[in-house]
Amino acid sequence: MTLTAPLTATTAPALPVAQLVIGKPVEEVVKLIPRLFNLCRGSQDVAIRLALGLPLEEAMRPHLAEDFVRDHLLRLGVMLPRQLGLDPLPIAQGGAWFLPQQMPTTLESFEAYLESGTGFAPVFKGLHGIFENGEAVANVPLVADEDLPRAQACENSIAARHFVHPLLLVVQRLKGRGPLWRAVARLLDLEACLTKELPKPRRLENGWAIVPASRGIYALRAQAMDGVVSRFERVTPTDHMLAPNGILAQSLASLPGGKHHLAGLVLDCLDPCSPVTLKGGQGHA
Repeated sequence: MTLTAPLTATTAPALPVAQLVIGKPVEEVVKLIPRLFNLCRGSQDVAIRLALGLPLEEAMRPHLAEDFVRDHLLRLGVMLPRQLGLDPLPIAQGGAWFLPQQMPTTLESFEAYLESGTGFAPVFKGLHGIFENGEAVANVPLVADEDLPRAQACENSIAARHFVHPLLLVVQRLKGRGPLWRAVARLLDLEACLTKELPKPRRLENGWAIVPASRGIYALRAQAMDGVVSRFERVTPTDHMLAPNGILAQSLASLPGGKHHLAGLVLDCLDPCSPVTLKGGQGHA
């Protein structure tokens, strides 16, 4: 008899960042934080400077957009095609090469785009064919400023930046908030990066720095006394994703037992910034 155990995710212990930086000079911490986190390094750099009230260079925002473009191209053009059994796409062409001449905004135009074979259409067509409506989906509240400092279940993702875009609404009605929805959100974010429409980093009144990243929004708060860091807190999109009943838990729970072999593909679409080990799935008794 074939049994299907629930899929669960485990992660490695979080790096004790606060212990590493509290008590160190501000200048040293500003240099250290981006080096500790190679993923979204630019976002980390902006966040620590903004949290400590340090000036931001004018080139920092364009550099963020460049980082996001690179991450989106790698995810959509290399990693997801590999999971889908497709050839890698020519990401050296640059982000603009992959944008449709006109972004689909209706079901009919999106279906025509899927059949066009252009840009990322083969990747989206592959995801469309694999997952049915409601499979590997997560329905959590859209992130708000008050949610960012707490590692709780919320939609802190690239999709949150484009939540009401006509194309994303079409895909949501078609498949739910699942792998295709999240992959298409990357296309929209790629367009936003190239047209300079990314949200600006900002600092809340309570001291939290809110900075866009290629996975969602980072929140970081730091304080210093006499040139030494005395307080440090950091919450990432992955913290929200991995929260109890969060995006990852709901996505795995709504993946049918017969498709547990696709859990790795689901994880690649979610793109956590820390290693995740999946356990469970189909077994035999």
